[in-house]
Amino acid sequence: MSSIEKESTARVAVVQAGSIPFDADACIDKAVRLIGEAAAGGAKVIVFPEAFITGYPKGLDYGLVIGARDPAGREEFRIYLDSAIEVPGPQTQRLGEAAATHGAYVVIGVIERELGTCYCTVLFFGPGGKLLGKHRKLMPTALERMIWGFGDGSTLTTVDSPYGRIGSVICWENYMPMLRMAMYSKNVALYCAPTADDRDTWIPSMQHVALEGRCFVLTACQVLRKGDFPASVRVRLGDSPDSILMRGGSAIVSPLGKVLAGPVFGAEAILHATLDLHDIGRGKFDFDVAGHYSRPDIFQLQVNESPQQAVNPVRTTKGSDETAAPPAARVRS
Repeated sequence: MSSIEKESTARVAVVQAGSIPFDADACIDKAVRLIGEAAAGGAKVIVFPEAFITGYPKGLDYGLVIGARDPAGREEFRIYLDSAIEVPGPQTQRLGEAAATHGAYVVIGVIERELGTCYCTVLFFGPGGKLLGKHRKLMPTALERMIWGFGDGSTLTTVDSPYGRIGSVICWENYMPMLRMAMYSKNVALYCAPTADDRDTWIPSMQHVALEGRCFVLTACQVLRKGDFPASVRVRLGDSPDSILMRGGSAIVSPLGKVLAGPVFGAEAILHATLDLHDIGRGKFDFDVAGHYSRPDIFQLQVNESPQQAVNPVRTTKGSDETAAPPAARVRS
């Protein structure tokens, strides 16, 4: 049982801004500045887009075709891998310091590096500056599967706060009904949805999630242009450096599906809202998807939250001694 004293309102912010792709330090500098700007508007919970550090590679194909890779694509991936951050590490230390400076919870999308694999990850920082946890995207979409590893159930993270539990579901994970149900069962109050989806269909999806979970939804998307990428990578979308590859569409939605802030398109912005946290209980009066509306006598969901380790098939036998090779990295699928 959490000992955190609960508040009845929450001032929150969603940051709609673009990365400086593949430049971790520049992304951190921008994030620190934007945390300060969001906090200046009173925000105590601040949400950033998917892959804000060190960038969502919109428009890159890494020279991939089925059955072949090209040398330039291998170099583009090396650049991406080298720019990814370790968790924890010096970059997360700086983000934590920014959270502590402004006494805010910060939820931010990063590209995390472990060994030779990148993961699309969301980090949770507390107002004391501590890294409270992370969520790795379970199911990368389409070509993302060639550049990102797969997360597992051990990072279906929620963190306690005075504003209720904060959790995160990344981009098209929000279209996975069983993942949403797993999060609702954790009694998530502030459902953070960092995304790279800027389509007109995204906001109705977020309204559905808010209504379904009777939670506040904070969704953040980047505004990104072709010219934001370094010249060392090939961007296949857009006709000019000014071509918009990601147009935003960030928003804050109430537990009854009302859009409280946003959406904003085509420009960087910080969206603020003051949430009446009692709206969560008011919403659950007639619909609690993980409670009185769940019908567990008919429907049940089993969630595996154990860390998944690769099974190393290599065994070395020397006489009567048999030794296993060192544990392998976590599997991608």
